Amino acid sequence: MSALDGVVIADFGRVLAAPYATMMLADLGAEVVKVEHPRGDETRTWGPPHAHGHATYFLSVNRNKRSRTIDLATPAGVAAARELVLGADVLVENFRPGTMRRFGLDHESLREVHRGLVYCSVTGFGAGAGAALPGYDLLVQAVGGLMSVTGGDEPTKVGVALVDVLTGMHAAVGILAALRHRDRTGLGQLVEVDLLSVLLSSMVNQSAGYTLAGVVPGRLGNRHPSIAPYEVFPTADAPVVLAVGNDRQFARLCTALDLPPDNRFTTNAQRVAHVDALFDLLAARLRARPAAEWFAVLTPLGVPCGPVNDLAGAFALAESLGLDPTAEVGGMRLPANPIRLSATPAAYRLPPPNLE
Repeated sequence: MSALDGVVIADFGRVLAAPYATMMLADLGAEVVKVEHPRGDETRTWGPPHAHGHATYFLSVNRNKRSRTIDLATPAGVAAARELVLGADVLVENFRPGTMRRFGLDHESLREVHRGLVYCSVTGFGAGAGAALPGYDLLVQAVGGLMSVTGGDEPTKVGVALVDVLTGMHAAVGILAALRHRDRTGLGQLVEVDLLSVLLSSMVNQSAGYTLAGVVPGRLGNRHPSIAPYEVFPTADAPVVLAVGNDRQFARLCTALDLPPDNRFTTNAQRVAHVDALFDLLAARLRARPAAEWFAVLTPLGVPCGPVNDLAGAFALAESLGLDPTAEVGGMRLPANPIRLSATPAAYRLPPPNLE
């Protein structure tokens, strides 16, 4: 028995944000029918890399789903889609606002005939004044402020479509909340998430620094605006991260590096005020030994420290810690669902589907 056994999701999502949300729910037991145009989801062609004859981009967010091709440009396709939705508990879509209305598949049209339907709409900039704006992750990283705090000499995007992933997570949480409400009342509701709002919320302390104190941060590189030392340092062979979060950790770091007391660095506030001098002092000591040695020396002391891994190193670390970061699905080795439930764990029943 899985947590979401019996929940049927009609998934009209494409590309990343919506498919990520529905995959998370499928892993937890929901039955997900992925509705695709006969040409297929765009990400089926987004390669290289490829594996098992498919683009790995598509494979990354579509396990545990069945594919059904429906051409909404035809009356037969609209009828088939409507029949699917009337038998579902949840509808997820990320078309431009107004698209589903053309087919009579919008929330207002459906709520009178399916009062228990949870309807999740994912957009780039909402359904109001921003409805016509294209919702691409890179665009939202730019206009949403993320690139203004990321990078060094020039604005830099995050190396993955992070806003899409965060939006998918928020969509899944909203769907689960709406299902809980339906359990109590029998009534569905509209769940709306948009990439821009999700990004502004997900920038947490940076966003609150602006809304509460009027602070507009600039590009930070690998440095933290409120904590020091909290950045990347050179060693004898490879970069290493120090993420020192309190004065006790800093005192242990000083002991390990044989650093004498310095009044400029006694408290975190003082360290932030003198962060350049602190960086130079620490870098001079850290360059004496390789990154792996510092990791081995500092970690047992409770000093947060680690090498800058590539993905191979990251998966190897997770495996060494017993975190089981991958799952075998139909002969494919995919990243595992990170949610661990003691009674109803994630299950991997189906590989990403071929186009119906």
